[in-house]
Amino acid sequence: MAAFLHERELRRTVSKTLSLVVPTYRERENIGPLVERIDRALTGVDYEVAFVDDNSQDGSAELVQELATKYPVTIIVRKGQRGLASAVVDGVRQVHGNAIGVMDADLQHPPEILSHLLSAVHMGADMAIGSRYVKGGGCEGGGLMRRILSKGAGFLAHLFLPSTRGIADPMSGFFLFKSELLSGADLRPTGYKILLEILATGRPQSVVEVPFVFVARERGESKLRLSQQVDYLKHIASLMRRTGELNRFIRFCLVGASGVLVNMGLLWLLTEYVGLFYLISAAISIESSIISNFVLNDFFTFPDRRAKGRSQFFGRLRKFNLVSLGGLCVNMAVLWTLTSVFGVYYLVSNLFGIAAAMLWNYLVNFWWTWK
Repeated sequence: MAAFLHERELRRTVSKTLSLVVPTYRERENIGPLVERIDRALTGVDYEVAFVDDNSQDGSAELVQELATKYPVTIIVRKGQRGLASAVVDGVRQVHGNAIGVMDADLQHPPEILSHLLSAVHMGADMAIGSRYVKGGGCEGGGLMRRILSKGAGFLAHLFLPSTRGIADPMSGFFLFKSELLSGADLRPTGYKILLEILATGRPQSVVEVPFVFVARERGESKLRLSQQVDYLKHIASLMRRTGELNRFIRFCLVGASGVLVNMGLLWLLTEYVGLFYLISAAISIESSIISNFVLNDFFTFPDRRAKGRSQFFGRLRKFNLVSLGGLCVNMAVLWTLTSVFGVYYLVSNLFGIAAAMLWNYLVNFWWTWK
């Protein structure tokens, strides 16, 4: 964790510092305590809080208007719209702080951490993330399944979105960033994970993670629903498309298809015309297709991620061969399992095996060969 400015020094050096965006839906009973804690945590700091409410009809808007007579808070009521991430985007477009923060209204994000996040940004970080998964962070309550879902979602983000790698908690909903980070960014989030959108489209160069303990909700009810998991997968796909990672995967698949042609064509040529024993022909054709796939992927699929130099080239080729051997094992395992255990027709089983092997090859090469 980076060193932080002393609290008094922070208050003395910042001005018109922070705009907090807090999305709400039926959180009336949490808004008052949240505002009081934010105000205590940011004593001496010029801040504002913009609540973005999805037309809760529970008195949230009226309460914020009442609190506005004492605290620097405003309310933005959205009608006909729903969703945390889009609410944050609407809020971000209407605030003007040098730093912009996002946090939940349910008191599971402790406002007392705000000064540390703000200090990290003021000291030069493009973004400071409240993290549950760095030393000193943690979770209270929430259940095992929720933690598994959170960890699994983070793993998928690391796999498919390179901009999230190296960040322990890309699923966090508690973070601050410099306002200029979003200059020109095309924000089109789906669902609840706005941090992913900012990491992928804003591309911060310097990110600091500040530990915090995610506490159990005391009032109100959780908004976690199965539909959010579906929205998350849609969001991952959308970000892959907009950042070019989906095109990269398509190129990888096209290269794989060309490798099948090289394999089959060379097998036929060496066996029928050169007269080699078919197993020898097969070994030569398999390795030739692996080398062909590697060269095409190196120059066509991953041109932006390959290090220059002869030794690096052959190092990647060696890794690619090992990954391809693993892919063959995956293919055979799926083929045997579906056919011998579940009685699926072997040609259908092989199609599933090829798909599994292709996914294996892409992900492991993406993660290891062209990291």
